[in-house]
Amino acid sequence: MVLVLCGLQALQGAELAVSETPEAGESAIYPGIPDELAHLSWLLGRWVGVGTGQYPTIEDFRFGQEVSFSTDGRPFLTYWSRSWLLDDDGNRVRPLATESGFWRPRPGNGVEITLDHPTGFAEIWYGSVEVTGIENAVITGARAELRSDAVMRTESAKEYTAGERLYGLVDGKLLWTFDMAAVGQPMQNHLAGSLTPEVTAQE
Repeated sequence: MVLVLCGLQALQGAELAVSETPEAGESAIYPGIPDELAHLSWLLGRWVGVGTGQYPTIEDFRFGQEVSFSTDGRPFLTYWSRSWLLDDDGNRVRPLATESGFWRPRPGNGVEITLDHPTGFAEIWYGSVEVTGIENAVITGARAELRSDAVMRTESAKEYTAGERLYGLVDGKLLWTFDMAAVGQPMQNHLAGSLTPEVTAQE
């Protein structure tokens, strides 16, 4: 992994209100969110930003990205991401990768993830989450380190055999990297992104 991650702020500066009477099974720090999601709650929200891509078989490129983590109250996060190729002026050129799936919490701050891609892949990932700091009821540091466990692909999909990802919250930004082994190449960095929380007009 090429990105150093330290210090993430969940929900981007919003103080974590402690409910005096949380419902059974709800987190006392994040009312309405199941206890099982406490160690993943810093991911919640919609994030936008830019990143870079590289691999021995392609030319280097820049991309824009939009990511969402959400919950409907059940003990998992719904995830989706889409990205666009950017030109030298930061304008969108064409769509790039899209992926969606679910982050499922496991005991001991673990996580298992299912991901689907329109390019013919389906993946299962496992990993661990570490919360490294909480200050004034605000998460100030966290990271998720993930490894692929299984990759399934269609006949027409390109060869891709394994991946490693790292997510972290640094100074209010969601940073991430993706290393992969594909098309005969050993595991190495392919993508890195830096995202900030999307701010709506109401905010």
